[in-house]
Parts: sequence; structure tokens; C-alpha cells
Amino acid sequence: MQTLSLPFQFFQAHFDEYLSRYQDFLRIPSVSTDPDHKADMQRACDFLVGQLKNLGTDRVEVFPTPMHPIVFAEKRSPKPNAPTLLIYGHYDVQPVAPLNEWKSPPFEPSLDGDYLTARGASDMKGQVMAVLSAIDSIVKTTELPLNLKFLFEGEEEIGSPSLETFIASHRDLLACDMVLNPDAGMVGLDLPTVVYSLRGLVYFEVRIDGPKTDLHSGLFGGVVANPAIVLSEIIASLHAPDGSVAVPGFYDQVLPLTPEERARIAANPTRETDLLAITGAPALYGEAGYTPLERIGARPTLDVNGLYSGFIGEGSKTIIPAYASAKISCRLVPNQDPDHVYDTIKKAIENRVPPTVRLTMVKHSGAPAYLADDAPGLQNLTAALSETWGKPVIFKREGGSIPVATTMQNYLGVKSLLTGFGLPDDHIHSPNERQHLPTWKKGVQALIHFIAGFEHES
Repeated sequence: MQTLSLPFQFFQAHFDEYLSRYQDFLRIPSVSTDPDHKADMQRACDFLVGQLKNLGTDRVEVFPTPMHPIVFAEKRSPKPNAPTLLIYGHYDVQPVAPLNEWKSPPFEPSLDGDYLTARGASDMKGQVMAVLSAIDSIVKTTELPLNLKFLFEGEEEIGSPSLETFIASHRDLLACDMVLNPDAGMVGLDLPTVVYSLRGLVYFEVRIDGPKTDLHSGLFGGVVANPAIVLSEIIASLHAPDGSVAVPGFYDQVLPLTPEERARIAANPTRETDLLAITGAPALYGEAGYTPLERIGARPTLDVNGLYSGFIGEGSKTIIPAYASAKISCRLVPNQDPDHVYDTIKKAIENRVPPTVRLTMVKHSGAPAYLADDAPGLQNLTAALSETWGKPVIFKREGGSIPVATTMQNYLGVKSLLTGFGLPDDHIHSPNERQHLPTWKKGVQALIHFIAGFEHES
């Protein structure tokens, strides 16, 4: 197909230029959570504006928010009645600490064999640049068969506090037929992947207060309840010995896995040894009766994310702490209501609190799970990935959450195509984040195939 071969050839011939742009983007320390990087966030925004203008877009607009700006752009196809594809991405990155564990400066891209190392190389500046490189290769060589819209935010790594309001108030601007979100990833090298399900989330904090101040454990030990012990006992009681969540009503809304669903999950070639190698854990753990991959993507969980109480410095200090607190999150599966889950856990914890202490619970966030095995354009994307890699696509139920996908569906009425070209060992959110460049190049080719391939549907 000449429509595809010309942009493929253009990308290959100009690869060094695309790689250079990619590295320029990575040099901008766009850490959204750090106020000291506010100017860098604007620099990253301006960089994307420049890249979008280079594509010959018909419109580029920057929308201020209370924190970091949102970039919108549009490029129309010359074809009448062409469908519209909305492309989502984010330009912010995680902090780099601990800095001493980086093998090279985190914002000075380093090439080491097949890998490009820098903060954001994989999550998600690399994926944004893959999309822009693919589109640039298409528009420089052939006719664009789709109308394209772009939505790039700078707050994803801090929970996207401005995005839902923006989408809700700009539905007409963002109206589309398909949504592409390349902020997912591949299950392994040479295994093209589409994520069709995401777990939801409930995040809350539990605090147990006892005495009005820290007490001498010699004078008051055995007389005043220790909040740290009380909280530890409550947390320990939230799981049964078989790894299930021991909260009445927690599983009420969970849909049973069908044989077809279990077969689809089992097609993912990730093995227990792979998970052990990635995590460094001595052994796997989880709910009895389910495989590790079923536990990751298709079963709800309850996890402690942080604990604090009493004296945690060097040396010793004999006290009964005045309070103890824990941050807890639950990953949810389709059909579970976040409010219902939180209410069942709150009731269970309240029933476990003795009269010797006081309980406070604060719910920080909640989002439902997401299922998109019928997203518009899925057949086209699957064909493009399979053709590029010469292998069948792996369909994955992702254990994490991508709230923007649910937001898009709620306000625009369109489910998202979730893919990406990062690998499980890319060290995202960790020191020495990296992107495997041969995989990135194939990803660009797959995106060319996906977008330019719509020409042959007319």
C-alpha cells in the first residue's frame, strides 16, 4: 500500500531528526507536583505547541487552568465526512528522587545500546512523541484520512485536577468518533498490547487517636490503649488467611469471571517468574482460586499505601503514640461502585474500633473501573499492531487506573483505545526510567498504519 509505504519510508529517513526532538522534550524538567518547576511546565507546553504547529494544524490553543495549562489542537482532513480521532497525552512527569540512584542525569537523555534513559522517556513523553512522529510522517507524504484533535494536559501525575472540568465544559470542542490514549504499555518485548479494562480506585485515610499527646510507655503502658497496636489489629483483620478481603459486602457487586474472560487473560504470556523478576519479591501472594494475572486485572484488592505512628527516627524512644494513621487504597473491578465499597469498609472498620480510642476516616478519591472491549476503532488498531509486529495482539486487563478514560466516556460518550509502547521494565516513576528504542520505532510504524490505514476504508 503506497499510502502506508511513503510515510514508513519518510519516518525511517528522518529517524535521527525525530529522535532529536524526542530528546529535546525529555530535557525539559516538567515535574508537575513541584512549584519550583512551574516555568518548566510552561516550557513543555510551549514545546508541544511548536510541534503541533509544525504538523500544519488548523488550530492550536492553550487553555490556562489553576495549575498547569491544557493544550488543544485540531487538524482537519481534506476528505469530506472523515471520522474524527481525539488523541490524549500528558506532558508532565514524576519527580526524580532519589537522585543518587540515577546512572545519568534524569533530564539529560542518555543512549545506552537500544535504550534511551531519562525521566519521561516512557511515561509518557515517549508515547506523545511516537504519536506526533507518526502523524508528521503521514502529513509530509500523503493525505490525512482522519480529522485529528489533540488534548495534552500537564497534571496527570498529580491526579488531573483540572481535566474533568475542562472536558465537561468543552464537549463540543472535543467531540469525536474515536479516542486514542497511548498511556498504557506492552506486556513484554515483541508483544503488542491493547488494554481493554482498567481497575477503579477508592483511596482513603484512617486515623486512630488515643491520648492527647505521646506518653511515657513505662508510666502508662498497659493502662492506655496504644493507637499503633489498635490500627495494626484493624488492618490485619481486613484480610482473610486465603488472601481475600474480609469485609462484608466488599464482593457484592463483583461479576464472576466467565470461561471466555479467563481464557483471554491466560493468553497473556507473562509468567510468575516474570513478576518475581520485576518486583524482586521472594514469592507471590494473593487471593486463592485466581491466577496472578486474574488477581492483577480482574479482582478487587485492598492495600495499605502508608503507615505512620509514634517515633520513627534513629535510636530509641519509649512512648505510647498519641495517634496512628494509614493510607489505604482499593482497586475496583467493573460493576463495583466506589461509594458502596467505601461505605462497606467504613462500616467494617467502625465495628472493629474499641471504645478506648477515637476513629477518623477521610475519603480522598474514588473512580469506577473501566471496560472498553468495544471501543470505536479497536479493529483498526488491532490490525495495525498485529501487522507491524507480525504477531497476534495481547488483550490485557490492566491492574491500574487511567481516570481520563472514564471521564472521556462520561462526557464525550466515546470509549478510549488504550495502548502504548513502554515495557514492564522501563522503571517508570523510578530512577533510570527508559524506553526501548526498537520498540518505540515499531510503535511509530504501528501508529502510521493505524491512522493512514483509514484511507482504505473510504
